[in-house]
Amino acid sequence: MAGPVVLASASPRRRELLQALLDEATVEPADIDERTTDDPRADARRLAREKASAVARRHPGAVVIGADTIVHDGERAYGKPGAAETATAMLRALRGKTHLVVTGIAVVSASGAASEVSASRVTLADLDDETIATYVASGRPLDKAGAYAIQDEDVPTVTALDGCYCSVMGLPLWRLRALLATAGVVAGEPHHALPRCEGCPER
Repeated sequence: MAGPVVLASASPRRRELLQALLDEATVEPADIDERTTDDPRADARRLAREKASAVARRHPGAVVIGADTIVHDGERAYGKPGAAETATAMLRALRGKTHLVVTGIAVVSASGAASEVSASRVTLADLDDETIATYVASGRPLDKAGAYAIQDEDVPTVTALDGCYCSVMGLPLWRLRALLATAGVVAGEPHHALPRCEGCPER
């Protein structure tokens, strides 16, 4: 019998996405050093595992989910900007360009640890300076990797996606469902709650 499920993340988007798989889960953010290298896939997997492991140590017997999303343009990684000036610079650097969005996920439980990486190609809209200024002033970009959210369709931010929509949001649900199964957690099929998941390439 699997233990209680804990999401090791402060992200409200991940919490919302996880509800498409599970009726019950608690949330406890992990406090780790989110350093990166020049390998976004390895970094995302490692950080997801470190987050899950840190929280798992505080919750013996629980099934802990960790996740980390990295935006990378082939030369550098873009994390959460935190400040308006940084967010503006990120959006100006990424606008009109296709880049990589990698989300690593990990599940740590009494039966061990398992991890996966989901990579998507995203093309950011060619946002003009006025649109960027308005978007940044809303505060929404400040806590998001790359300073944008694919779900902010009122901007709009993304013009093309090759990959998993939920992964770009921060939690690839089909891959996570498979990892949870290895820990004995029976999760729902995400497309019942989120119709867009039915056509996901990772299904």
